[in-house]
Amino acid sequence: MSTLELRAVSKVYGDGPTEVRALHDISLAVDQGELVAVMGPSGSGKSTLLTIAGSLEEPTSGEVVVGGAVVARMSRADRARLRRRFVGFVFQDFNLLNGLTAVENVSLPLELDGMAAKAARAAGMAILDDLGLSARADRMPDELSGGERQRVAIGRAIVNQPDVLLADEPVGNLDPLNSHQVVEILKRINELGTTVILTSHNKGIVDGLGKRVVTMDNGHVVRDDKEGRYVI
Repeated sequence: MSTLELRAVSKVYGDGPTEVRALHDISLAVDQGELVAVMGPSGSGKSTLLTIAGSLEEPTSGEVVVGGAVVARMSRADRARLRRRFVGFVFQDFNLLNGLTAVENVSLPLELDGMAAKAARAAGMAILDDLGLSARADRMPDELSGGERQRVAIGRAIVNQPDVLLADEPVGNLDPLNSHQVVEILKRINELGTTVILTSHNKGIVDGLGKRVVTMDNGHVVRDDKEGRYVI
């Protein structure tokens, strides 16, 4: 059974002369435990696909099915619960809250879901320890390097133990060394059973994954290769 499925999904922004078709009739099914790299040049629709898959945006047409449930049929509260508990997000620009420390950023989703602050902090510290950041737990985001900030962002995304982790250009702002470290972390999370879907326009990060690569161009899926080949 697919844990995440897009059924004939299209997305259009604007209308008339300003209309932009970001996605064209995309159908894609991802099984539990898969690691999928969505590749393609800038503007190919990768980020739009991910935000729609995670219910951050609604498609213009088509259906998104997450964990067997059609997202469009969910209430607003159920969609919010889906994003908190079932799907984790990692973004290129980290999206950390500058007024919170690293551990406060990581533990925030647990507190928003009703966990007591002390228990949430303990869980956040455990995640940071796994990511090699326990010594940086009380630092503010602007006191961390880019690679450290992205690891904190990953920690925040996985602290609720989501079934699916969506990572949009997770190494786009990182140097080669930090890019490699982040990709290795994502691979390890996947090996522990979490479905991981990441986007990138950088062919280099696919090397060594040996997993499924979905290639996009101009809003279309032009290839879906389970042997991990990127064709653009």
